[in-house]
Amino acid sequence: MTQNTILVVGGTGKTGRRVAERLTARGLDTRIGSRSGEPPFDWNDPGTWEAAFRGVTAAYVTYQPDLAFPGAAEAIEAASRVAVASGVRRLVLLSGRGEEDARVSERGVTGSGAEWTVIRAAWFNQNFSESHLLAPVLSGEIALPAGDVPEPFVDADDIADVAVAALTEDGHAGRVYELSGPRLLTFADAAAEIAAASGRAVRYVPVSPDEYTKALIGHGVPAEEAEALTGLFTRVLDGRNAHLSDGVRQALGREPADFADYARRTAATGVWRG
Repeated sequence: MTQNTILVVGGTGKTGRRVAERLTARGLDTRIGSRSGEPPFDWNDPGTWEAAFRGVTAAYVTYQPDLAFPGAAEAIEAASRVAVASGVRRLVLLSGRGEEDARVSERGVTGSGAEWTVIRAAWFNQNFSESHLLAPVLSGEIALPAGDVPEPFVDADDIADVAVAALTEDGHAGRVYELSGPRLLTFADAAAEIAAASGRAVRYVPVSPDEYTKALIGHGVPAEEAEALTGLFTRVLDGRNAHLSDGVRQALGREPADFADYARRTAATGVWRG
């Protein structure tokens, strides 16, 4: 173990996996923070935190299922205390754009005494290919309680690039980066982009919050979690995020990736062929 180990909490997730890959490609000593990691990191077991942070100088922190969920703020604050006490000097937190409850969780990092960077990300492009929306895409129907509100979808690769910069470079401490893509799209627009790139018939169907909650429960999501997810979606998809931000340009000096590029790149992998 070197004295410059970087911990990636959530290192098997959409952004964490990409962050870990980039750090490893640079030859940096990278530790995956997950229940199956060595040593393990489990948000539900604070007893795992100290060993996971031991010998770490910087950490990328993601929280599942979301920073806005009950208990997240307390867990983030407690883990940040353990991190700093263990010698972590730099913390980079993934947060949600437009999530008021997530702001409370952010305070656990910004008040920790470590150098900190907060990344507030819009809805991930990769939710359509690596997460809960893949199955609906394959079925040809994306049903969400989002109406016709536009969203500035952001690519997980851009999020990872910003996180790696904040973890490894100077000049990002004390910064809050709001990340979005370069244009606004409704979910109907996104479905059309996916259909064009994949050659599949894919459409967006707006549903009520109650309908969405029942659908989640029908797919095996626990009722409490289904209700919390529906509440989160309806809050952040109420139009509050219907504007672009320049966080990618601020952090990296370049423009963010466009959704159409993501759709073409993803279609080429075959994941939407089913």
